[in-house]
Amino acid sequence: MYSANGPVRSMKEWLEYGVGFLEAHQIPDAGTDAWILLEYTANINKNFYYMHMHEPMDAGDAEDYALLIHRRAEHIPVQYLTGEAWFYGRSFRVNESVLIPRQDTEVLVEEALKRIRPEMRVLDLCTGSGCILLTVLKEAAVTGVGSDISPDALVVAELNRKRLNVQANFICSDLFEHIGGTFDMILSNPPYICSDVILTLDPEVRDHEPHLALDGSHDGLFFYRRIVQEAPDYLNAGGWLCLEIGYDQGGELQKLLKESEKFINIQVIRDLSGLDRVACAQLKGE
Repeated sequence: MYSANGPVRSMKEWLEYGVGFLEAHQIPDAGTDAWILLEYTANINKNFYYMHMHEPMDAGDAEDYALLIHRRAEHIPVQYLTGEAWFYGRSFRVNESVLIPRQDTEVLVEEALKRIRPEMRVLDLCTGSGCILLTVLKEAAVTGVGSDISPDALVVAELNRKRLNVQANFICSDLFEHIGGTFDMILSNPPYICSDVILTLDPEVRDHEPHLALDGSHDGLFFYRRIVQEAPDYLNAGGWLCLEIGYDQGGELQKLLKESEKFINIQVIRDLSGLDRVACAQLKGE
């Protein structure tokens, strides 16, 4: 292992070390992750790097970089190492109490924004980092509430609320348990992975992301059943229910929504890869 107490090495040499070490440990996107960690520890951008890459790296930065490279080699996601993930063009704080925001979830935000109208009241169930709710509130003139069963996740959501300077309320609740009032739109990216599938996931997810936010019980549909059953009591007439779903769950969600007999305009929307990603439905009017 390189050491900050050994020979003085340039930023270029440290970056090459990082890439090589991650590749040797079979880390996907080793080059990208090695650069992100260098950018983070040395507080630089690519312009600075290319102008100074042959200069010695600060000893303290080098020590931090070597440590983070070794932690990444243990399959700790780079977002947890830096404490930051990007979603819909904005930076969000993350830690192992919340799922890492993913580009796939941006489809849910886009579908919500297509249906949203000024002054709507929005509820985001299983809010985690708050990235869905806070993004919608930044993009539209609406108000909102986020809920999560995890108090630790809500600490992260509140950090992000302050960081983005958004007005929102966060409530510790098992889905609708402590939710009051009604809403014009309910959003959720609930746990939807089958319990026995979790052990087969990449170690970055399996060993580090919160199982509470992943495990959708034996068939992955446990939380969808609850949400579809209970949501009509919390939606105003004509209100929308929009859910992120697994790539193979579109048919099941359509079936659940139709069988409830409470919803119309049921749609399953695919992502850019052509996979089912979001289910939307509108509560029947009175």
